[in-house]
Amino acid sequence: MLIRNRTPYAVAAALVAALAVAGCKKKEEPAPTPPPAVETPAPAPAPEPAPAPAALSVTSVTLGTAAGPDKKIAAPTNAFKPGDKIIASVATDGTATNQEVSAKLVYQDGQTAGESKQTLNTTGAETTNFEFTKASPWPAGKYKVEVTANGAVANTTELEVK
Repeated sequence: MLIRNRTPYAVAAALVAALAVAGCKKKEEPAPTPPPAVETPAPAPAPEPAPAPAALSVTSVTLGTAAGPDKKIAAPTNAFKPGDKIIASVATDGTATNQEVSAKLVYQDGQTAGESKQTLNTTGAETTNFEFTKASPWPAGKYKVEVTANGAVANTTELEVK
């Protein structure tokens, strides 16, 4: 009977296993050196924004029966006759691009007796007229003119038809 020595096989297997483990181990690489700090100047402060243009505001409402070429009322009054044309001269100031301004004539019982709207494009003071006429005479009583700008009532002026 032949006796074989199995030691060389065991040594060979151990050597193969050691090489396999060594081959799987990842080499550690040194950490990269950070680049030297470069001093950068602080950013310049942002320029201040230009002030926003003033929104359109109603500065006054004058009532009368006739307006001049400058759209201002020649003889202001708050007392009208039943057959009169009622003109509301609305002075505005500020900036407006396609800004709707309206005037509503309201009778003492709350009914709307007339309403007019205009679209303004302006960059300063301007006068706009709103005319209220009626085919039949105005009923006697108290009225008010409500002027709306920027979506809110900006001025209310009272008048009377006698």
